[in-house]
Amino acid sequence: MGSEPKVHPSAETALLKVRSKEIAFSRFRVQVTNGPDAGSSQVSDATEFVIGTAPGNQLILSDRAVSRHHCVITVTPRGFLLRDLGSKNGTTLSGFRVEAAYLQPGATLGLGQSTLRFEPLAEEIREPLGDEDRYGRVLGQSTGMRRIFAALPRIAASDSTVLIEGETGTGKGLLAEAIHENSPRAGGPFVVIDCGSIPPTLIEAELFGHAKGAFTGAQAARAGAFEAARGGTVLLDEMGELPLDMQPKLLRVLEERQIRRIGTIEPIKLDIRVIATTNRDLRQEVNRGNFRSDLYYRLNIVRLRVPALRERPDDIALLTAHFYRQLAQGPDQSPPGELLEAFMRQDWPGNVRELRGAVERAVLMIDPALFREAVMAGEKEGGAPAVEALRDDDLSLSFREAKERAVARWERTYLAALVRANGGNLSRAARAARMDRSHLRELLQRHGVSANEV
Repeated sequence: MGSEPKVHPSAETALLKVRSKEIAFSRFRVQVTNGPDAGSSQVSDATEFVIGTAPGNQLILSDRAVSRHHCVITVTPRGFLLRDLGSKNGTTLSGFRVEAAYLQPGATLGLGQSTLRFEPLAEEIREPLGDEDRYGRVLGQSTGMRRIFAALPRIAASDSTVLIEGETGTGKGLLAEAIHENSPRAGGPFVVIDCGSIPPTLIEAELFGHAKGAFTGAQAARAGAFEAARGGTVLLDEMGELPLDMQPKLLRVLEERQIRRIGTIEPIKLDIRVIATTNRDLRQEVNRGNFRSDLYYRLNIVRLRVPALRERPDDIALLTAHFYRQLAQGPDQSPPGELLEAFMRQDWPGNVRELRGAVERAVLMIDPALFREAVMAGEKEGGAPAVEALRDDDLSLSFREAKERAVARWERTYLAALVRANGGNLSRAARAARMDRSHLRELLQRHGVSANEV
């Protein structure tokens, strides 16, 4: 047996240490001091440590008053962060119920009928960091993104199911596409199903397909997303939005790797990889009864969490420069210094998608010549100009407001033409515009332009 880990001598010691090639983070021990599991303990082996009664947690308790995924302790640059996962009976810290709090050495946690003691340790775990500031079309030079980049080649080479978590606008769909494009399945299709935008009455047909006459309106047989993705990858976008009654059917598909079209009894074998994304913490959804625990375990084979932009300020300048070159239509174009400084001072609740929109507005405001080019391009094609002529009521607005209105009219004309040129296919249109698919869908919805989801 190895020696016991030593208790961390000082709370002042850095918990996360970033070096050029690796990141080191402190370990800690959680010991059960009272309750059905008194005497048991566990030492952390990653930056996240989940406590609950379900299999797969780092510390598994038998206390019936404890939820499946009760709480999580995360190593962060600011300290050891305790967060309750929407548990039924709550989490207490030194007797006070908390949603989130930073832990001090010797902190006493209360979960159900159990009492736990938290102790930092002197030991460290090291993880490699990626050497590059991009993986496919995903950019990032921050520690959080380089940690992901270091793991992606190994993940892409496997055929394991991947669960990608992160807030809306962080680029989860782009990361899923990069995994597919660097996998052995890159030559196969990449089929995206947006679980949040398909009506519940249609989602089964979208996933599994249907036979002719299977229901009213089924005038011809149609393959579903899983069948269409054979030999490639299915992306289940915003998995947390999947209706509860569809979840056991999806679980069966993931386990058996075969489907039946609606209206048929013949099984169709599948050769697919599944990637799921969600902007929710599915562990909380399991506790609330909104998501099946067995489906969560089946999806949570490889889990990636994409950090929010506020957690990776080092990436703001890199992303701004990339979007500026892309939108200003020149590889040598650079954003003005004052624009970068302003962006670095801002908070970005909408994450990378919001930043891209801000850069797009800035490019159009800074360079009025882009408006003239858009107008001339529209007139040369013999159609409506990309930016409509000045309206009488525009003169009642300030210069900035009038220009923003013109930008909105230009956006709608461009988007309508983009969708038409790509046969209404949203994924193809996003690739043609060199734009994140989720951002394009958001723009289409904002301007009332329709397109197919896959």
